[in-house]
Amino acid sequence: MSVELLSPAGNFEKLKIALSYGADAIYGGVSHFSLRIRSGKEFTYESFKEAIDYTHNLGKKIYVTINGFPFNSQLKLLEKHIETVAKMNPDAFIVSAPGVIKLAKNIAPHIPIHLSTQANVLNYLDAEIYYGMGVKRIVAAREVSLNDLKEFKKRLPELEIEVFIHGSMCFAYSGRCLISAIQSGRVPNRGSCANDCRFAYTLYAENKDTKTLFRIEQSNDEGTYIFNAKDLNLISHVEEILNSGVIDALKIEGRTKSPYYTAASTNAYRKAIDGYYSNNFDLPYYQKELESIKNRGFSEGYLIQRPYARNDTQNTDSTLLEGTHQVYALVNEDGVSFKAKDKVEPNVEYEIIMPKTDEDFTCKNEIGEIYKDENGWKIKFNIIQATNEKLLDAVHSGNTNDILLPSPLPSFTFFRRKIHDKKVSSSI
Repeated sequence: MSVELLSPAGNFEKLKIALSYGADAIYGGVSHFSLRIRSGKEFTYESFKEAIDYTHNLGKKIYVTINGFPFNSQLKLLEKHIETVAKMNPDAFIVSAPGVIKLAKNIAPHIPIHLSTQANVLNYLDAEIYYGMGVKRIVAAREVSLNDLKEFKKRLPELEIEVFIHGSMCFAYSGRCLISAIQSGRVPNRGSCANDCRFAYTLYAENKDTKTLFRIEQSNDEGTYIFNAKDLNLISHVEEILNSGVIDALKIEGRTKSPYYTAASTNAYRKAIDGYYSNNFDLPYYQKELESIKNRGFSEGYLIQRPYARNDTQNTDSTLLEGTHQVYALVNEDGVSFKAKDKVEPNVEYEIIMPKTDEDFTCKNEIGEIYKDENGWKIKFNIIQATNEKLLDAVHSGNTNDILLPSPLPSFTFFRRKIHDKKVSSSI
């Protein structure tokens, strides 16, 4: 049985995109009991039930995040929340706190429990405790090593193990951070982290005897984003991870990331997994696709090497770097029109990134043309025409008109263009 690819679903559109681009399962949640309040607000109970049904109709799975750490005052509300979501028949609850595990098992014993990375399981003793409590799968702490996970599996062969393969890294132990709580009152383990670790800081030195305060100047080769961790990218180690035989699921972080992030990251790891099983592994291609996404620089984290062996896990110069490509449009679910994400104009060639399909989309008419070359599918417009028949010189991201395609394309296809080159090495 092949490893499961698990992608984020910050809202219904991103859920559909993740599934379109090859996710076997998705994860998301409703309300403040999920550790991503911003994405949790994108779903109501009604739309989340619809999302669960949509996912199941595709023969795929959906896991519900209930991984916050509640206070006494929230327990009654949490109990009702679990009851409500359980009736929707999700494929698992993702939970962090032992008490919530017990509560979920009492209320909905038929729903499997996955232990969140927030529980910080770093050793097989803790894994045994949670397994004994009825946990089916552990989402390993980002700080644990592959060798340690091999020991988990040796001692607990029936325990499923899920690891993060891509996405944002936390400055603290898997989210156990108080920086945001101190500076803005937004508590990370309640789901409202303000990402204060991504800010630039000015450092000062104080002489307490004289009350003198000195500003520490930045040197030319060191930045002031002193807490800013690079993004995790383990594409170069997919073969090694799968060869281990102990990993059941690969997880992409990013419920608050863009639709293009969801598509491109899911697409790259889907193709990498399929390439592994078909003995057609194309590492340079997967790396280039991931480089197309906005990122903070990439790190391989700690799954393969121990933390003390790494000195390249921080980006102190900036909080976010442009990817190699800019996204210009997203094809609507109807497949016959698109909305602009940047300026789309006539007589400009755009690269097409679409869900996997063997269809031939070649066409040429008064609206434009779709064609394929050695580098993939391309599109070029002769005119920019809205579905209401209005003609435009160009269309920008602020324009809400739906723009006609020369011919139908798969839902959630993207148009993009390269904006710069970046050398990609196999070691990231």
